[in-house]
Amino acid sequence: MALDIFKNFKEHSIAEFFRKNKQMLGFSGKIRSLTTIVHEYVTNSLDACEEAQILPEIDVQILEEGEFYKVIVKDNGPGIPRKHLGKALGQMLAGTKFHRYIQQRGQQGIGAAGCTLFAQLTTGKPIFVISNYENQTIKCNISIDVRTNRPIISNEIIEENKDGSHGLYIEGIFGDVKYDKSSQSPYEYIKRTALSNPHLTISILEPSGQRTTFSRSTDRIPPKPQEVLPHPLGLTIADLFEMAHNQKEHSTLKAFLLNSFQRISAQKVEEIQKLTNGTVSGIRFVDLLKDPAQLTWEEAEALIKAFSNIKWIAPSSDCLRPIGAQRIQSSLANILSPDFIVVSERPSKIYKGGIPFLVEAALAWGGKAGRLLQNSEVTYDVIRYANSAPLLFDSYACAISQAVKEIDWKRYQIKDIEHSPLTIFVNFVSVHVPYISTGKQAISPEEEIYQEIKYALMDCARKLQSYISGVNREKEIQSRKNVILRYVSQVSHDLAELSDIAKAEEIEKKLKEHVESKYLTKLLAE
Repeated sequence: MALDIFKNFKEHSIAEFFRKNKQMLGFSGKIRSLTTIVHEYVTNSLDACEEAQILPEIDVQILEEGEFYKVIVKDNGPGIPRKHLGKALGQMLAGTKFHRYIQQRGQQGIGAAGCTLFAQLTTGKPIFVISNYENQTIKCNISIDVRTNRPIISNEIIEENKDGSHGLYIEGIFGDVKYDKSSQSPYEYIKRTALSNPHLTISILEPSGQRTTFSRSTDRIPPKPQEVLPHPLGLTIADLFEMAHNQKEHSTLKAFLLNSFQRISAQKVEEIQKLTNGTVSGIRFVDLLKDPAQLTWEEAEALIKAFSNIKWIAPSSDCLRPIGAQRIQSSLANILSPDFIVVSERPSKIYKGGIPFLVEAALAWGGKAGRLLQNSEVTYDVIRYANSAPLLFDSYACAISQAVKEIDWKRYQIKDIEHSPLTIFVNFVSVHVPYISTGKQAISPEEEIYQEIKYALMDCARKLQSYISGVNREKEIQSRKNVILRYVSQVSHDLAELSDIAKAEEIEKKLKEHVESKYLTKLLAE
C-alpha cells in the first residue's frame, strides 16, 4: 500500500514550483504582470547603480510585437560579470541581496530570474542580454532549465569593450500581458519611482510611441547604507541554530556570539552565561566554551530565552538609508508642483524585537497633487513605497493603506478626502521588509510598523491643518473685504451728493484705501 502511494514521489526545483505558481511572483493579471516585469528590472538597475555610486540613468521601452510585448530596459550601471550573468538572470534564489543584513530594494534573488521564467512560459523565448562590464561586452540569450533551476546560456558573444562604456541591456518578449495607462501601469510605476529617487533620470517609451522623461532634481547620489550584523532580539531559534552550525571561523560559542551579532559585548556574554547556567527556571545549562557546531536545538532555545531577558541597546540604524526630507520635498515639488508640502522624518524603531526600520511620510496639497479621475474630478492619492520602490498592488492588505484609512482626516481640516487634491507619500525603510507575499506589493501590518506609519502621517496632517486653516482664514477675510468693496462705489456717490464737498472719485479712492488697510492689518495679525 505504502509503495503504491509513494511510487510517484518526486523532488522538484524552486523554478518548477514557481512555474506552476507564477502568481506568487506577481504575475497575475495582464496589466500587473507587465508592471511587475518593469518593476523587477528597474529596481535591480537602481540597486546596482547606487552600489557602484553611479548617478542612475534608466531607459524603459515597451513595444507591441503582435500579440506579445517586447520590454527593453537599459541602464548605465556597472554591468554584470560574465561568471555571474547566468545566475543573476537565470537562477532562482541566486544574487547579492538575500543573505546580507543591509537595506536594498530587492531581497529574495527571485525577481529578474522570475521575468526570464515568465518569458519562457508565455512565449517560449529566452531573454537577450548585453552586459558592458569593465573591458568586456558580453552578449547572450538566457533561459532557465526548470527541472534543475540552472541558467542556460546560448549564442554567447564576448567582445572587447573598447569605449569603456558600462551598463546592462535586457530585452525580453512576453505574452499574457497588456499595456494601459491606469494607476497600476508601468507609466505610473516609473513616475512614482522618479518621485522617490530624485537622483534618478528615467524615461519610458510607450507602445503609442510617446516618450516621457523624468529628469533628476539632484546630482547627489545617496550615501550607501552600511552592512551590519543582526541584533540578538531579531533572531528566531532556527536562525541561531543554523548560523551556529554553518559558521567556520569561531571555535567557541562565546567567540561566535561576540563576533556574529551587534550589541553583544564581553559584559553581555557574562549576563547570557548567568542566565544559562542552569539555575534560572525554564532555561537549561549552555556551555559557551563548546563548539558552535555542537549547539543543540534546546540550547539555541535557551539562548533565545536568555536574549529576551536582557536589556539591549537598540540595533544600529547604519544599515538604513532614508530618502531624506529635503530630497522628498524637492522631488514632490519637481513633479507635482503642489501649493504646500510637509515631510515627517521619524527616528528609527525596531519590530519583532530587533529588526530596525524607519518611516518617512509626506503630504502634498494642491497643484498636481492627488489623482485625476475620468470625469476630471480630483481624489486623494496614496503613494506607497518599500525601500524607495513603489508598491502599486494589493493596497487593501498593506499596513500603509490601513493606517491611512484609520486616520480621521476631518479632524485636520480635510473635510472630504475623496475630493481633495492630496497626495499621501509613505516610504517604509528596513533591512527586512515584511512583505505579505513574494509579489512584494504589500507590507504586513505588524503592530510596531502600523503605529509608526500612523504617527508619521499624523505629524504631517497637523502641519497641513495649520496651512489649510490659514488659507481658509485668508479666504474668509477676502470674502468680507469683497462684500464691503461691493458697496463702496455707491456709498461714494451718495456721500458726494450729500456733502457737496468732495468728488465721488476722491471719496471712493479713500474708502478703498481704508478697507484695504483694515483687512491687510487683519491678515498680518492672523
